[in-house]
Amino acid sequence: MSSSINGLKLQESFAYNRQQVLDLKKLVARGECLTLEFKHKASDPMKIVREMVAFANTVGGILLVGIGDDGSIRGLKYPEGESHVIVEALKNVKPPLPLRETFIPLGGSRTVLQFEIFESEKKPHYMIAENQSKDYFVRVADKSIKASRELREIIKRKRLRKDIRFRYGDHEKLLMKYLEENKSITLKEFVRVSGMKRFYASHKLVLLVLANVLRIIPHENEDQYTLAF
Repeated sequence: MSSSINGLKLQESFAYNRQQVLDLKKLVARGECLTLEFKHKASDPMKIVREMVAFANTVGGILLVGIGDDGSIRGLKYPEGESHVIVEALKNVKPPLPLRETFIPLGGSRTVLQFEIFESEKKPHYMIAENQSKDYFVRVADKSIKASRELREIIKRKRLRKDIRFRYGDHEKLLMKYLEENKSITLKEFVRVSGMKRFYASHKLVLLVLANVLRIIPHENEDQYTLAF
């Protein structure tokens, strides 16, 4: 049975299905990674929503509720209630996320919730925090981290797929020379070595990433920029 709530694609299946459980076990055996996240339960639904936003803003992924951090398949006693609080929390995400929810009964009155989050054509998405701030997240390895202003701009402009033009001037030459001698550079370091104001340095780095001259490596503290070739 399938239905839709607030634009979310939901697929409900309450009957025990042996193949479905076997597929779940194979999936869990992979462990948490770029495209897979485990949650024991929905005690903090906003943390779950953060992971979903990160998946949609990156390459998509699957979030399983009812799985321990160690990969133990515990299931949920009241999956409908857990699903409800998550769906309610998703109302704080803009634009709405493209996802599908599936109930996977384990037997013994326990069920796992599976949320398949698709890479979004409307990214970047954000969630509205308690203080009304707009928080953007991306997925890096097996973690979800806040996206910098530069990364948000890169994600947005890549989606629009417009031609990127930039002038190869003195600052660009300085940057290329720096990266020939160093593995990477941060925005703060680029401001220091170039003497530019932060806004203009940020703009140049974004353009160079969009032009495939640089590659951005998202980081919890400061993004790293390396040569793309």
